[in-house]
Amino acid sequence: MSDRLTTRTPTGPNASRRPAPRAAAPRFSALGAAARLRLTAAYVLLLTVTAAWLASQGHAERARFVRHNSSNVHHLELGKWWTLFTSGLVVDGVPAWAGIAAVAAVLGLAEWRWGPARAGAVFVFGHLGATLLTEGAMWVMVTARIPGALSHARDVGISYGLVSTGACLLALGPLPLRRYGLSALALALATAWALDQQLADAGHLVALGLGVLASRTAWLRTRRPAQAL
Repeated sequence: MSDRLTTRTPTGPNASRRPAPRAAAPRFSALGAAARLRLTAAYVLLLTVTAAWLASQGHAERARFVRHNSSNVHHLELGKWWTLFTSGLVVDGVPAWAGIAAVAAVLGLAEWRWGPARAGAVFVFGHLGATLLTEGAMWVMVTARIPGALSHARDVGISYGLVSTGACLLALGPLPLRRYGLSALALALATAWALDQQLADAGHLVALGLGVLASRTAWLRTRRPAQAL
């Protein structure tokens, strides 16, 4: 009985050919990915809830909501600075599902690479920076009584933050993305501005510049340590 319980060490020419135990492959977890992309998940949820609520309202109620949450010269002069943030809860200019999908892809990739703090900082920097610069230019036009200047302009949407984050990702990407991707984005935005010459089109070019500017900071160039899911 005791001989059967004895551990035997294999001998012979095949003893050294035993395969080494395989390391456990990392498993992808949807919950782990959601936890890692918590900023993106929270923002996508807010956009989805807002879009669903607006879709359930009549045209007049939707127009009133957009009007009261536009970060235009009139609201900023009245001290309604909170519109700088609430304007980013409305998907405007494209179907809601397309805008939300773009946020999930671009902000999600940024958060995956840099973490929530840095990804959120780039998005907010682009959104607030482009809004303040374009509305500041509009305020100068209104003050100077330049024709075409509007103090009550409709100014809502996610596009400024989206453009700045995408531009920052391209600027920090491989050489082909920096050379061709960033150039293609700049050309597309410049063409849109040349054709329409709307305030938002100018803001997109400003957001592009802010995203490239953000990519120059050492804070973003420091690689974030990988996290297991």
